[in-house]
Amino acid sequence: MEKENKELIHRTIWYFFIFSVIGLIIETIYCYITTGVLESRKGLLWGPFCPIYGVGAAILILILGEKEYPIIKLFIYGIIIGSLLEYILSYGMEAIYSTRFWDYTYTNMDINGRICIPYSIMWGILAIFVIKIIKPPIDRMIGKMELKTRNRLEVLLVIFLIFDVLCTFCAITVYKERAIKKYNGIETEIKNEYKLIKNERMLKTFPNLRIKGNNGEEVWIRDVLFEDK
Repeated sequence: MEKENKELIHRTIWYFFIFSVIGLIIETIYCYITTGVLESRKGLLWGPFCPIYGVGAAILILILGEKEYPIIKLFIYGIIIGSLLEYILSYGMEAIYSTRFWDYTYTNMDINGRICIPYSIMWGILAIFVIKIIKPPIDRMIGKMELKTRNRLEVLLVIFLIFDVLCTFCAITVYKERAIKKYNGIETEIKNEYKLIKNERMLKTFPNLRIKGNNGEEVWIRDVLFEDK
């Protein structure tokens, strides 16, 4: 039993990283198709990751991957689990970074801007895609990897992820602070230790970040820091 639990942990790590990358590709393509704009959908500063997909896929596999479900059940369960997860993660990421990474109010089919019908349906489709199509070859790939090589790669990936999360937290905090000060008419010189955090780089990586305005409304950081450009 202990051996099975350890193996499950190893596989979950790989599910997270692989589906974080796949999710980024999906988000980028979807954004381009629906808006005609090719923009970053990354969730972290350095790696090519959209972590909500990694977390979502890993949880879907842990809950649904051990049994044979009909397609329709996978679809329904995917909608329910994915929507709940996205709603919770929206609050969690906002609590950590004090900013919202996505807002679905523009769809007019949303709940508090955190989830919406089109994306909930996509979670249902993703559940089928993940369990029926992508998981089997990933499991075979993981099973064929030499144990020491796999363990070393996992350690490197987890260390990089921790570094990436810390860098992202620092960068977003500084970026928001600049926007808030400029929004309130406070011009300050950028400190030497923060000069590596370029506004242009942050805009390119996180184009949809927002801050709270004086009346509680959400204000796009790009409109504050780049209003003259």
